[in-house]
Amino acid sequence: MSLSPLQWTHAPSALLGVNIDHVATVRNARGGLYPDPVALAQVAVEAGADIITFHLREDRRHIKDVDVERMKAHIKAPLNFEAAVTDEMVALIERIQPEHVCLVPERRQEITTEGGLDVRGQLPRVKDACARLAAVGSRVSLFIGADLDQIGAAAEAGAPVIELHTGALANAWWAQDEAAVQAELARLKAGIAHAHSLGLRTHAGHGLALSDTGPAMPWMPPAQRTSSTALVAALPELQELHIGHALIGHALMVGLSRAIADFKAEIIRSRQP
Repeated sequence: MSLSPLQWTHAPSALLGVNIDHVATVRNARGGLYPDPVALAQVAVEAGADIITFHLREDRRHIKDVDVERMKAHIKAPLNFEAAVTDEMVALIERIQPEHVCLVPERRQEITTEGGLDVRGQLPRVKDACARLAAVGSRVSLFIGADLDQIGAAAEAGAPVIELHTGALANAWWAQDEAAVQAELARLKAGIAHAHSLGLRTHAGHGLALSDTGPAMPWMPPAQRTSSTALVAALPELQELHIGHALIGHALMVGLSRAIADFKAEIIRSRQP
């Protein structure tokens, strides 16, 4: 599903991209073929996932090249291929031609993606990657912090989409730090407004969870306690949320189909009066 620019600010709810990297993490812990991230991606699509997201890292610590090939062959939902801005990855994406690409920062030692891509600091490289990937029909997004200069650089690079890194908000939510949560929400809102003034579509993701998998948020009255997912999904200008770790963790408790239903329900509820 895609929206025209005029529809972006009027979507009834954000689309859900399900990141299946952590299925591959479990498989790789023992080697072998099980659990199969491609089979679980199909379950996710059947359960209502709008997009399947995966990150092929330089060290192939979870998703592997063969997983990417099989997902392209068998998964009919749009694929969102996350990758670093390297010659190897850009060439691989040109060959695979996924519907969506998200260019991200990557450091070998990090456990997960920390911080956003420095678009301003490597603008020529990012601009070249955006042009090459657009030429093969992939919609490119840049995974960045809600920094006005980085958002401006994303527009200069020719990316039609940015995905805002919500890790700081998610961490503040886990820490039950009301002031930090509100400050991060304000930063996201300012970033989204600036992005839209430049004609950019906006997505968000990283670390988002459900209220029943996190702290009780005692600083909120019971009727107002809400999840980090709902806090971000309530921002009406966001068109997609990409969620992985907390969703797969929730699936260990309730099953993948139910976990996807729970996250989708949370996203939809967040924009209801």
